[in-house]
Amino acid sequence: MNYKEVYEGWKADPDGFWMQAARGIDWEKRPSKALFDEKAPVYEWFSDGMVNTCWNAVDRHVEAGRGDQIAIQHESPITHSTKGITYKELQNRVASLAGALRMRGIEKGDRVIIYMPMIPEAVIAMLAVARLGAIHSVVFGGFAATELAVRIDDCTPKAIIAASCGLEPNRVVHYKPLLDQAIDQAAHKPEFCVILQREQEVAKLVDGRDFSWHGFQYGVRPAECVPVEGNHPAYILYTSGTTGQPKGVVRHTAGHLVALQWSMKAIYNIEAGDRFWAASDVGWVVGHSYICYGPLLAGATTVVFEGKPVGTPHPGVFWRIIQNQRIKSFFTAPTALRAIRREDPDGEWIRRYKLHDLQAIFLAGERADPATVEWAQKHLGVPVVDHWWQTETGWAIAANPIGIETLPTKPGSPSVPMPGYDIHILDDEGNPMPQGELGAIAIKLPLPPGTLPTLWNAEDRFRKSYLEHFPGFYETGDAGYIDADGYVYIMARTDDVINVAGHRLSTGAMEEVLASHPDVAECAVIGVSDALKGQMPLGFLCLNAGCGRAHNEIVRECLGLVREKIGPVAAFKTACVVDRLPKTRSGKILRATMVKIADGQPYKLPATIDDPAVLTEIEEALHGLGLPKTA
Repeated sequence: MNYKEVYEGWKADPDGFWMQAARGIDWEKRPSKALFDEKAPVYEWFSDGMVNTCWNAVDRHVEAGRGDQIAIQHESPITHSTKGITYKELQNRVASLAGALRMRGIEKGDRVIIYMPMIPEAVIAMLAVARLGAIHSVVFGGFAATELAVRIDDCTPKAIIAASCGLEPNRVVHYKPLLDQAIDQAAHKPEFCVILQREQEVAKLVDGRDFSWHGFQYGVRPAECVPVEGNHPAYILYTSGTTGQPKGVVRHTAGHLVALQWSMKAIYNIEAGDRFWAASDVGWVVGHSYICYGPLLAGATTVVFEGKPVGTPHPGVFWRIIQNQRIKSFFTAPTALRAIRREDPDGEWIRRYKLHDLQAIFLAGERADPATVEWAQKHLGVPVVDHWWQTETGWAIAANPIGIETLPTKPGSPSVPMPGYDIHILDDEGNPMPQGELGAIAIKLPLPPGTLPTLWNAEDRFRKSYLEHFPGFYETGDAGYIDADGYVYIMARTDDVINVAGHRLSTGAMEEVLASHPDVAECAVIGVSDALKGQMPLGFLCLNAGCGRAHNEIVRECLGLVREKIGPVAAFKTACVVDRLPKTRSGKILRATMVKIADGQPYKLPATIDDPAVLTEIEEALHGLGLPKTA
């Protein structure tokens, strides 16, 4: 079947489609149907089935005789170590940790926070919690104590599993002091903590509360898998809320398993025995779906990478690992490719390695600008597939499903909707927009399996945040359009669509033009308040390494490009060159914070920011343009 037949088959019989997909999972008790809509517009999937996540990700592959295959390949250019863990070894290690947690009272429904760096033990901890039917909440390792405390109070964990430290290029990040501060600040106190002592730093343990990873497991009986209901929460993952209060996205167990199992073959063309690498972090949704669960459900080898795209030690580290580990499908963020392109614009590092096994590169996390996609396709010689999804959805809304059919790619588009996603483009009042015109992107309910059914202890907030604005639809918060071929274009967050003298303009379209300049490695466009026109666009340009041209010449050329490609209506008259852009640790550019700085408004330091010093650099650049300093 081709893509169109698969998508139309889902539309014609959604329940039948997902019940068929559910055959890819081992069930303790099969569900009677796929969709449970008794509480619409809050929907559930496979609710009366009984299933266990860890069994499907680990034990069934051992039972199938593939226990000697590598399940997790750890690559740490920071510690210069590489090691593989087989499915049989993984089963033993997960069952041992689960047994120790059970002995200390962790059982089905209990919450466990995991605060770990990119090491195999992070994935082992997730699977051990899932083995018991408990609910994990992974918090990005090194997250600030105040933010960790908020999450402790929201999900009230019985236990916390952490490491003594994390490692960044040229520095050690001290996790344990942050954990201690967070527990001190939180009203809720965990009953105990399990600390993995890394050789780079041995942390001080609190008597009676803290246990060392290895001592904690000594002499315990391994735990068996505990089946749970299909609608039992597998995990809670916090995403930043617009109010500053994080939103705890809930993922139900059965829908999560069915959707990820389906996506591994259909989207990424990955099956048992293949090698898959998602260069993300377990603290983000990509790490949950496609470092931990998706590849292991498929019986593939997954790579856990502790490093950076550049600087650990060079801009060829991705290609070295892809060569050495014979990676078939590689998943990263556009910002990572932009960082590599900036250091290696001519692709010299790529040519040093033989990437014979690589079939495709997948991008998500931010809009993939056409210039970066075209650069990667030129130098790598494989399809570079932008695909679009969110923390809330857990897997791709729109993609190029190369396991079904490799569709023509259109740079600037994440291709076409996946089964389960009925995408509509609406105006502010909820009316359909004409084909090709920019509007708010909404998805007709119900969302497919694997997507969020609600927020943790906050169903009212869930309804208000996602369901109220467009009744009968899920509001994505993104703006874009659909072309005549059914391809989706994500142009900006709806907050980033600016209004210049009554014209609604996409900052993404302007960024696309700026990124096409040969000297520009990365860029961002924001809307700045203007007394006459309401808003005016302002561009930030990061140049390729070694670019020796005068900045004012490049700025002038970029302004001319926008005028030529988009027209005078954009009123694009101001841009500046900066060394770097403020980003989250997952690579998203902090445009909303940049807008507040540009408008001279006070702002709260974003919890997820990678390097706060960048904001000072942005302030100085804006001051140099004559804009007021932040109040």
